[in-house]
Amino acid sequence: MTTRPIRCGNDRRTQLTPGDLAEVERYAAHLTESEQPQPPVVCICGSTRFQQQMAEAAHVESLAGRIVVMPHVSMKQWDGEVEDMDQVKTGLDRLHRAKIRMAREILVVGDYVGDSTRAEIEYARCLGLPVRFTHPEVDPVREA
Repeated sequence: MTTRPIRCGNDRRTQLTPGDLAEVERYAAHLTESEQPQPPVVCICGSTRFQQQMAEAAHVESLAGRIVVMPHVSMKQWDGEVEDMDQVKTGLDRLHRAKIRMAREILVVGDYVGDSTRAEIEYARCLGLPVRFTHPEVDPVREA
């Protein structure tokens, strides 16, 4: 199998070609259920203003056989008392980047991409992850 290592900061991933993936799928077809690879993980990204659309996308992705990780805390809806809101946001951003690293791909939800979502897209692409959009016209690469 030919692989190409990708470096992004301290993270290192190996990107497989479509031919490599087909070979892996042929091999997996002969494994017992306990030996089968885990379902793919998709990380949902987007502005928290799209929480309802994120929940709908998670439903669709789950029914398609994917494991879904996504943000579950919206700072816009936060009603708790926190001394340092910036520290909380930094921690949540770090947690979401960890979810992106766990994923095989990300799905960007919504018809708007702000600075945080744009940074998540760039991070995923830096890791060599495919990026899907519910609204492809908001892809920053298309805008360039």
